[in-house]
Amino acid sequence: MIPSELQTSEGPTDSASRSATTGSVARSSRRRFLATAGRWVAPTVAVMTARAASASTGVRYLASKHKTDVLTESSATRLAELIREKKVSAVELVNAYIERIERVNPHLNAVVTKSYERALQEAHAADTALAQGRLLGPLHGVPMTVKDSIDTAGVRTTWGTLGRFDHVPDKDATVVARSRAAGAILLGKTNTPEFTIGSGSYSVGTSMNLVFGLTRNPYDTRRSAAGSSGGAGAIVAAHGTGFDIGSDFGGSIRSPCHNNGIAGIKATAGRVSRTGHSVDYGGIYDSQQQLGPMARRVEDLILLTPLMAGPDSLDAALVPAPFRDAAAVDLKGLKVAFFSDVEGHHKSTPETVATVTRAARALQSACRSVEESAPDEYVAIWALYPKLRFADSSQWIKRIADRVGTNFPAAGRRFDGPMLTVPELSALIEERDRLKRKYLQWFQKYDVLICPTNASPARVIGEDAAPGAGYTTIYNLTGWPSVVVRCGSAGELPIGLQVVARPFREDVAFAVAEHLESVFGGWRPPAI
Repeated sequence: MIPSELQTSEGPTDSASRSATTGSVARSSRRRFLATAGRWVAPTVAVMTARAASASTGVRYLASKHKTDVLTESSATRLAELIREKKVSAVELVNAYIERIERVNPHLNAVVTKSYERALQEAHAADTALAQGRLLGPLHGVPMTVKDSIDTAGVRTTWGTLGRFDHVPDKDATVVARSRAAGAILLGKTNTPEFTIGSGSYSVGTSMNLVFGLTRNPYDTRRSAAGSSGGAGAIVAAHGTGFDIGSDFGGSIRSPCHNNGIAGIKATAGRVSRTGHSVDYGGIYDSQQQLGPMARRVEDLILLTPLMAGPDSLDAALVPAPFRDAAAVDLKGLKVAFFSDVEGHHKSTPETVATVTRAARALQSACRSVEESAPDEYVAIWALYPKLRFADSSQWIKRIADRVGTNFPAAGRRFDGPMLTVPELSALIEERDRLKRKYLQWFQKYDVLICPTNASPARVIGEDAAPGAGYTTIYNLTGWPSVVVRCGSAGELPIGLQVVARPFREDVAFAVAEHLESVFGGWRPPAI
């Protein structure tokens, strides 16, 4: 049954109407969750016109809009409300998402392991509990998927490598356990490149491996869904799940969010547990890897991130820092910096530059000040990332492969190179820390930074995305929080911008990202 307030008539909405509606939904939904007050305003859904298969875009457009699409397009926050209000059952919702996955996944290859039977059993149990007056948590009955590098008890987790083709963990990762404890229901696992790095003849910016193959972009199946959380990005964008949990070592949450037009966050280093992220990098790379939610709306990130965050007595790097309320952020007091290109190092496309410019203009009336400014020594800190990541000639990748019995690690071969000496490595680490301090000093003049996620929209599969990836890798080195939200388009292709804040000020990044989403509309359903 589709709730009456979600039933819409045919025909697309204009962007102004969509923007105004999105802002109302976000503000009202958060009030319901945080203060159990306010009235939710139903979104006006843009119904995509059916199209024939197009050789020019590679997208196979489905014949018509399915009756449950208006339900599956909803935010995870709204889905939880509908279940609590008994306007839809968990079983109905799980079945709607299963049907959606089965329709779109043959064209995307995003969901690589399915746990439908268990999901339906858990949905029945959730409905029974609610009928008895028991709410399992704020995500009661909401379907989710999880990246295939994150452990899920009883559900296969391969890391995209042949040595773990049939590996089934016996314990959930902390972020999965916390999501399930809040009531979420696991539908399946989403594709990732081998060891979350990249493999074979495909570029770093794709999600392809020798176990499951290649994931494609729902807006244009000739193009990349990005990586390494590309399966997550594609299936969230194609509204085949309520939300996903990804991981980010150099942009692996943020790049798929950009390519696929959804929202996501790489939180501050030390904010969210990495326990159960089965590809354990460790050593000098430890602080660069972060886990976090990927969803269609910023309001979902605001809901999900605090549920996943906090110490678990297992991840030694976690900081018991309290989460601040994004609703309490006063935009009028914020000083904003923005840039779209630095010294021509990552030359952005005209559409990307225009998207940054429009976002800056949209913040001028909302914030205290908006100033074009790039971080000091931006190019220098970007250049450190690949040097540090592959300082040992990819021996760390090969050690992971040896542990799991992968005799043919395509990922390791891609990054073979000269091994640094100990003095050379020590000098790099010293330089990294110096630049982090200098970068933080620059940030004292601002509260938030707006910049591209990548220099271009999604590239054609096979093109290398690495040249434009410097916009994301910097914040893995600094450890700062970065939210991505769709703010523009190049034709049908989404353009997502990063909203970067000071350490542990995710609330500021969320508030600004939600404002930009309300202005520009955020995620839009792909015509697949």
